[in-house]
Amino acid sequence: MATAYLLPIKTAAALFPLLALVLLLPTAVLLYRRHGVMSRGRTLSVYGFLYYSLTAFCMTIVPLPKQTADMCQRFAMVAHPQWMPGNTFRDIWKEADHKIGLNALVLQNPAVAGTLFNLLLLLPLGIFLRYHFVRSLRATALIGFTVSLFFELTQWTGVWGLYNCPYRLFDVDDLIVNTAGAMAGWLLAGPVARMLPTLETLDGRALATRPAPFGRRLTALVVDVAGYVLASVFAMAVMTFQSGTAPTWTPIAIFVAWFVLLPLATGTTPGKLLLLLKLVADDGGPLLPWRLTLRALLLGALAMPFLSGLFLAVVILLNEPYPSVLFTTVRDSGAQGAAAVLTALSPGQLLAVLAGFTLTVTCVRKTLRHPDRLAPHDRISGIRNATLPHSRAIRAAQTAAKGRAAETAGDAAGATRDAARGAGDAARAARDTAGAAPDTAGAAPDTAGAAPDTAGAARDATGAAGAARDAAGATGDAAGATRGTAGATRAARDATGADTQAAARPGDRAAPVAVATAQDADDGPADASCRPLATTATMATAATTGSAAEAQRSAADSR
Repeated sequence: MATAYLLPIKTAAALFPLLALVLLLPTAVLLYRRHGVMSRGRTLSVYGFLYYSLTAFCMTIVPLPKQTADMCQRFAMVAHPQWMPGNTFRDIWKEADHKIGLNALVLQNPAVAGTLFNLLLLLPLGIFLRYHFVRSLRATALIGFTVSLFFELTQWTGVWGLYNCPYRLFDVDDLIVNTAGAMAGWLLAGPVARMLPTLETLDGRALATRPAPFGRRLTALVVDVAGYVLASVFAMAVMTFQSGTAPTWTPIAIFVAWFVLLPLATGTTPGKLLLLLKLVADDGGPLLPWRLTLRALLLGALAMPFLSGLFLAVVILLNEPYPSVLFTTVRDSGAQGAAAVLTALSPGQLLAVLAGFTLTVTCVRKTLRHPDRLAPHDRISGIRNATLPHSRAIRAAQTAAKGRAAETAGDAAGATRDAARGAGDAARAARDTAGAAPDTAGAAPDTAGAAPDTAGAARDATGAAGAARDAAGATGDAAGATRGTAGATRAARDATGADTQAAARPGDRAAPVAVATAQDADDGPADASCRPLATTATMATAATTGSAAEAQRSAADSR
């Protein structure tokens, strides 16, 4: 049982290096165009998915049976599909020999093992769909069902007609179990996907350090060189077919047109355009012809070893059309065959090969060691590569623009609603104003009748104001009289003190007079000339206060 599953895995491991080499250039072009960079995480994810896909496909067709005359008779039991869902449980019960037990039903039951492997077959697909392709559970279920259907149809059709009859059973339960496995993988990938950084994050980090990475420029160079070789071969074949011979200057003319004239007219080459690159001058000016020519010559000298190797590979593949024959030839030749090839070369050819190889390695090392990863032909010519927006950046910009447009539309809708509410408020205010107009018209006669009363009240108020001014003046007079009274009181105290001192000195002639005066004051005044000054001031103050009180009462009556 284990051998049947190990053989497909070994087959996939043997085929994967060749498949990866063949798909390297298309994969690089696709990733650079879509994401702008081939980060380590994305590259590992892509080739991991490629290896898994190859292994899963081999699991459904390997081992391949031999074509024999009785093949359809040997596989007659799987000639018709199994359309009944749940038939797997009947197979499990049959393989258990109708016995109930852990070993019979689970551990030693081949039907359970087959179902488990069918569940695990598309489980990695669900993981890749969630982490690498960022698909939902519904999309994962649909894709898992489609892939499982492709596998089952491959088995039912005998590998799409390679065999005359199917050699594996088309089972509807396999569709159900495979789809469930893909969904289980999607669910299991959730915690892992939340812990790991997203591939977009890894791409952003790589682009932040190297906007135009070396691999992207190298891929563009490979595409340009391959396109130049194909164009040269096609042009020479057409000229040879038309005139019998091809001019020797044809490859040179195509080289100048490809690497000088096209960049001068468009700012890029076909390979750079495919990889979303363009040529710019270091000083920001236009691309000058002599700089482009210098760059093309240096690039041609550096690419010559690659062209020689590509030409040699084409010749070898034409002589050995099948890879298995080529591998057998290399294996059989060994070290002696390699030595024979080297001795067959002339010293000049061998020196040219070594010089070209050394030049290429030196150029690559200097490029990788430069801070900006600029190649020697970039630095000498003063022309470098600049990037154009890749697909993901364009989609992100479009999404952001749509978001801003939606936000603007929402703001405009809100402003429209506010304007509508304002218009409604204005209409209600207009209706209220129109309703209040009759009341205003009815109140006009009352207002006109009240005008004389208002004028009379104004005149009374004016009179009251005058009375208030008179009262204020009387209050000022009273204050002055009060101050005069205070002065008279102080004078009386002084006079009294002087009389007392005169009476206290014996021998003074005026003493009896002062004493008599004091006695008269105590007994009561008998004559107006003997009244103290304080009495006169007090009467004046009382008269003034009465006048002020009368003025205040008049003002109150006026108000």
